[in-house]
Amino acid sequence: MIKAADIDLTSWEFWERPLEWRAEAFRTLRFEPGLPHYDEPVTFMEPGPGYYALTRHADVIEASRRPQDFCSGRGAISIPDMPDDLNEYFGSLINMDDPRHAKIRRVVSRAFSPRMIQRFEDHVEEVAARIVGRVRDGGGTGEFVSDVAARLPLTIICELMGIPDEHYQTVLDCTNVILAGGDPEFVDIEDFEAVATGLLTAGQTLKDIVEDLGRQRRATPTDDLTSALVNANIDGESLTDQELGSFFILLVVAGNETTRNAIAHGLNLFTRHPDQRALLTEDFEGRIAGAVEEIVRYTSPVIWMRRTATRDTTLNEHEIKAGDKLLLYYWSANRDESVFTDPEKFDILRSPNPHVGFGGPGPHFCLGAHLARREITVMFRELFKQVPDIRAAGEPDRLLSNFINGIKRLPYEI
Repeated sequence: MIKAADIDLTSWEFWERPLEWRAEAFRTLRFEPGLPHYDEPVTFMEPGPGYYALTRHADVIEASRRPQDFCSGRGAISIPDMPDDLNEYFGSLINMDDPRHAKIRRVVSRAFSPRMIQRFEDHVEEVAARIVGRVRDGGGTGEFVSDVAARLPLTIICELMGIPDEHYQTVLDCTNVILAGGDPEFVDIEDFEAVATGLLTAGQTLKDIVEDLGRQRRATPTDDLTSALVNANIDGESLTDQELGSFFILLVVAGNETTRNAIAHGLNLFTRHPDQRALLTEDFEGRIAGAVEEIVRYTSPVIWMRRTATRDTTLNEHEIKAGDKLLLYYWSANRDESVFTDPEKFDILRSPNPHVGFGGPGPHFCLGAHLARREITVMFRELFKQVPDIRAAGEPDRLLSNFINGIKRLPYEI
């Protein structure tokens, strides 16, 4: 049994541990009375007074339901408060509170018209079939993340926005930098200046791409999402260039990174659990919806989000002071034994499955959850139809991150 005193969620050593050890550590914290408190990491940002870790499902749900008490606007994706120049790039919906959050979400929701959604749902099938067709006609082995998992969401998002093909690799590279965590393949976390410069450069690059496209679409509208976003006007409200750029960064980072990791984890899980794969293929259309939810629950591609207390309050009888930071550990909440029977078991027939893999209830539930579910569904339909014997051919090369449960590389064979 791992002792609570031996657990430090801030330490990179914790996130280097095997997943099984981490699961046991979070189980310890769920049974520990009160809320564990940790020092903030030392980064290029000014560290604050520390944070509380919310590891129980009930606590994560309750904090999510009360945005008036636990806000996102002081930083949702960073433990230290993010400097203004970084918020300029990364301060989209995920880092906002009402009324500004409601305004942006209204404009964005209007742009995602039923016609737009239907067009891209149909297009997901075409893109997935094309990607898997290349795998089928290839040499029988390959690297699943670059060949399959990353290609679908990146292609869909870029085509959705109208981003030209020549920018695809740049967009992917920038998202890798932004969500690099502590992985030495992408960042040197000891070089604070280099990390800050890399983030700013990646953010500026993405912002430049979409702002240039936005200017073109204002002058000459087309039928892509960028045109819909820049020309949407609800009660006199429309997106500024800054808001468009920040939303695009959120879309490509959240939409690409999380969906590609769910797809990569899915292949790894179906390889490790052939009984679950057999269940799915016996009745794909009847069971894929449950399988997608279980992949998202079990892997929790986004490990946590931060909230900040706006006033003195309580959270399920825990005393919280104004200004306290709370990290909502979705990964732990999705393994809470008080909610999920045998939570460490991958079970595509699990029902009910009230996971928080797309965030908890409230205004910050993932705007792209429907598209993510669609992409995961269509990709596995194509994989099991065109290359029914595809399987992971080795252990995944995992991203060293405390924020994204990522897979950098996964060998496969067909």
